[in-house]
Amino acid sequence: MLGLVPVSATAGSFSQLPALLALSAAPLARLRPLDIAVIAIYFVMVLWIGFYLKGRSNTSEEFFMAGREMTAWIAGLSFVSANLGSLELMGWAGSAYQYGILATHWYWIGAIPAMIFLGLVMMPFYYVSKTHSVPGYLDLRFGGASRSLAAISFATEMVLMSGVNMFAMAVVMKVVLGWDITFSILVSSVAVALYVGLGGLRSAIFNEVLQFVLIWGGALLVPILGLVQAGGWNGLKARILTNLHSDSYFHLWRDTGHFSANPMGVHWTGIVFGLGFVISFGYWTTDFLVVQRVLAAHNLRAARMAPIIGSFFKMAVPFIVILPGLLGLVLLQNPDGSHRQLVGEDVVKSCAASTTEDKIQDPAGCSTALSTKTSLSAEAQQKVLSAAPNSELHSYNEALPLMMVRYCGPGLLGLGITALIAGFMSGMAGNVSAFSTVWTYDIYKPLINKKGSDSHYVMVGRMSILVGVAVSIGAAYLVMHAHGIMDYVQALFSFFIAPLLGAILMGMFWKRATAPAGFLGLLIGIVTSVSLFVWVKFNPVELSTVALSPDAKPMAENLYRALWAFLTTVIVIFVVSLFTKPRPVAELNGLVYGATILPKEDPVPFYKNEWMWAILVVIIFAVLNILFW
Repeated sequence: MLGLVPVSATAGSFSQLPALLALSAAPLARLRPLDIAVIAIYFVMVLWIGFYLKGRSNTSEEFFMAGREMTAWIAGLSFVSANLGSLELMGWAGSAYQYGILATHWYWIGAIPAMIFLGLVMMPFYYVSKTHSVPGYLDLRFGGASRSLAAISFATEMVLMSGVNMFAMAVVMKVVLGWDITFSILVSSVAVALYVGLGGLRSAIFNEVLQFVLIWGGALLVPILGLVQAGGWNGLKARILTNLHSDSYFHLWRDTGHFSANPMGVHWTGIVFGLGFVISFGYWTTDFLVVQRVLAAHNLRAARMAPIIGSFFKMAVPFIVILPGLLGLVLLQNPDGSHRQLVGEDVVKSCAASTTEDKIQDPAGCSTALSTKTSLSAEAQQKVLSAAPNSELHSYNEALPLMMVRYCGPGLLGLGITALIAGFMSGMAGNVSAFSTVWTYDIYKPLINKKGSDSHYVMVGRMSILVGVAVSIGAAYLVMHAHGIMDYVQALFSFFIAPLLGAILMGMFWKRATAPAGFLGLLIGIVTSVSLFVWVKFNPVELSTVALSPDAKPMAENLYRALWAFLTTVIVIFVVSLFTKPRPVAELNGLVYGATILPKEDPVPFYKNEWMWAILVVIIFAVLNILFW
């Protein structure tokens, strides 16, 4: 393996530090001094940016909205980078290992249409109203009760998502270096709390742009070298077909006419309506983590261009995320040279519970976990059992770091690890900064202290960052009980994002929608989604009821649960609005289409027009879906 330094090799003082602190598993590699230097330089740069920008983050507008002075390119790169954390890198690489190229849907139909819609249609309302948050828009449209409900649910989602990023980074350190999960979480979270607490959103944005460059530089080597070893794209397809006896791993749409015909157990209706509409539009147009970056643009045209610029980069991300997961299906090996079979995080924990001194002493116990918690064939299960006593089991979430260890040499391994660290810190920083803004503006200010000074709210924002980080640490441990990172994340989206989308769209496009309807629709939508999740959790057979088929998998359940929550919200708002009094149309200026006079923009050359670039994005998007049909 390239760049793999044997564990038995003499280790320097740096490699001894993890062992002294909290070593929990045999590491797959040791970082050379050059690798350590690359990682150290990154941490120094991150903290320096935080200290440097502290002097430009003294007012609430500067701390929470970066002074609204970002260019379209800076806002666009930050917009897509806020979504390109270690959560995305590791989670979707693991999902590609599980489900094949179907995972690409989350980057194409699950992102591109919504990003264009945000830039061309919804951004004028957010930007013109000068709201600091999406709950702030609900306050203007539906009143304080809807704002508070949305803020509390959003804040909960942010700390839970931040915990996912913490866990993802800890997994990297465990796989590559053998560091204890808790130790990794604590060290990384301290760094994030420092630089976001000092520089606010501006610091988060600048670090996200830095992280974008690092991720492409650090992760690009894996798919390139992997494809060379696999014999190119056609060679990879042939090897997967030989190993898995199915070419469904290479088709986006062909096998989605039946739940049982594809690895994800999903129907095209779930992909189009559950993912392509509800989850996608809900995340990219209402999730304040990403919308906050666009609101920081220096004018309306820049705010509209930012998501469109980001969509070009979003379409390219599968090359460094999805492809390594597919390559892992045929290239990952155990120490004895046999094929390494990855399993779900829950299976790893179940098998580990039946181990002694890192060796599985109870094959039957692990066999039960494999047969009940995975869809692996009997042959694949036997391979896992036979390899487990001689090598540590690894989960789907670890596909990307395992591939990095395989292909990255000295210095390059450090760059790859730095890319994942940057992704983790960016993802966590985005969640924490969004949590801080929503807590300060939508919970603390309207409900606790309405008359505080500007400096007081900045102080509250900085303190809330510490609280958000602390709660996120606890949330990180919840992910260990999920089958995979992205299953957990998509469940959170179905709880909070899907109902919020219903409320936002009804409020923004229907003048008749009323304040009581908005609050009740949002509340009942959230309750519906959480109730469906709990129902399936305690009665697994009901997954077929929620996802419409006994062949559906957990990811398919997430898509349909989000769809039902969205429809519930829309129906409740529609019905309740018919029996309650609407606001006068004159009060809806700036809040509802058809009642708002949008600002006129000066003509620009066609190559600067956002509509022209949006059309180009749509053409590329259509071609990609046809090529991988």
